Amino acid sequence: MSTTPATSSTSRTDQGQIGSLAGVHSDSDRELPAHPAQPVMEAKDLNVFYGDFHAVHDVNLAYGRNEITAMIGPSGCGKSTVLRCLNRMNDLVAGARVEGQVMYHEQDIYAKNVDPIAVRTHIGMVFQKPNPFPKSIYDNIAYGPRVTGMKVDNMDDLVEEALRGAALWDEVKDKLKQSAYGLSGGQQQRLCIARTIATKPDLILMDEPCSALDPIATARVEDLMLQLRNDYTIIVVTHNMQQAARVSDRTAFFTARPDETTGNRTGLLVEYDLTSNIFSNPSDKRTEDYISGRFG
Repeated sequence: MSTTPATSSTSRTDQGQIGSLAGVHSDSDRELPAHPAQPVMEAKDLNVFYGDFHAVHDVNLAYGRNEITAMIGPSGCGKSTVLRCLNRMNDLVAGARVEGQVMYHEQDIYAKNVDPIAVRTHIGMVFQKPNPFPKSIYDNIAYGPRVTGMKVDNMDDLVEEALRGAALWDEVKDKLKQSAYGLSGGQQQRLCIARTIATKPDLILMDEPCSALDPIATARVEDLMLQLRNDYTIIVVTHNMQQAARVSDRTAFFTARPDETTGNRTGLLVEYDLTSNIFSNPSDKRTEDYISGRFG
């Protein structure tokens, strides 16, 4: 699926550059339909404003169940703004206004009768930098279920389940009462993922989850994302094109259009397709230029 028609063919040189990224996709044999068969969430004519500034223009995206969708593009193209719209995090930004619809299981999460706190219970989020609470490892995991009033038969079992789900249990099982700040950066990020899945969401948003991590920790988180896809739908913003190629099933490429008068940049969705297509045979010249390193 593409939002724009093809504007050029890809040169032999660029095919080599792009193909080197497409080739590292770790699930290249996974067969998916051209369109998400069971979209968990859809953005329909999504526009975002900060005061008078039009930050994102007319985004239409469908996110498939048990798929990883990557949103890529240069800085300032609106991909993180779109991500924050998907669980109403932009509600917390003064002057922010969202127009259009964000459908979650066919319910518009911006409808007047929808509680944004309830939305965030079902749609978890992992941020760019690890942000563990100033609590023990155990209490970091237990915090969400406690504050949301989640019915838990045995909190110890839930904590273990979440830490195992984040591939962290074996590393921390003997120090659960110790401060989460004592963990390495990569461990802290996996702890934040465990904290997210402890509340049993069915969709996880990740905003550049590996940007503050070293290559080894990044590989651990990427492996974890592929495992979590079996149980969750994941939407990730990343500046790392190799990461998008490695872990995602579909990729959305955004760019920014500058206003000739003010210089403000409005984010636009250029192309959305299977990741293998985006990185090997993009439909839009702008995607080709970004993937091949001509700009961005």
